Amino acid sequence: MLKQVALIALMGMSASAMAGQWQVKVGGSVMAPTQNTNVAGVGVVEADNELAFTPSVEYFFNDNFSAELLLATPISHSVTLDGAETVKIKHLPPTLTAKYNFKNSTGLTPYVGVGVTAFIPWDETASGALDGTKVKVKEDYGYAAQVGVNFQPADAKNWGVFLDVRYADLNPKVETVAGNFKLDIDPVIYTLGYSYKF
Repeated sequence: MLKQVALIALMGMSASAMAGQWQVKVGGSVMAPTQNTNVAGVGVVEADNELAFTPSVEYFFNDNFSAELLLATPISHSVTLDGAETVKIKHLPPTLTAKYNFKNSTGLTPYVGVGVTAFIPWDETASGALDGTKVKVKEDYGYAAQVGVNFQPADAKNWGVFLDVRYADLNPKVETVAGNFKLDIDPVIYTLGYSYKF
């Protein structure tokens, strides 16, 4: 009898775990690097702010716990040396975060998350002081943090609006004829958009 009760309880827990919901989020983001790199004998190297289209997919295990995968479209960054553009880089920043949603009786749901992120570059193009030389930017991986709020109007069944802020620990290695160095980016990403839960 005890085994049967345990089996039924386990089946109930499994069904509960599978009874989650998917959410799609579509937003616009400002990616703002917070660091720059002082390369000895060369100058100050930094990446500029960029706008990006940042859709994401989120799975809710229950009302409180979810996992979100950021699927931004390719982002083009300008890298400057002492204020003058020297390199253009395209990259993808896939980011996966585990989130806790502070569910309550209002339409506002604050959330926090932690996870991992990546910097996947390609199509590096040199210009200015490095014009005509070869530049290679390496992939990089780091941790990510997220805080935000989702608002669902009382008369909305599935859709809502959200605002969140992410931090990404990213410092890709850059190889140039003038030497190799790590480009300290560590961006903060500000996002505003719509959400739809299935």
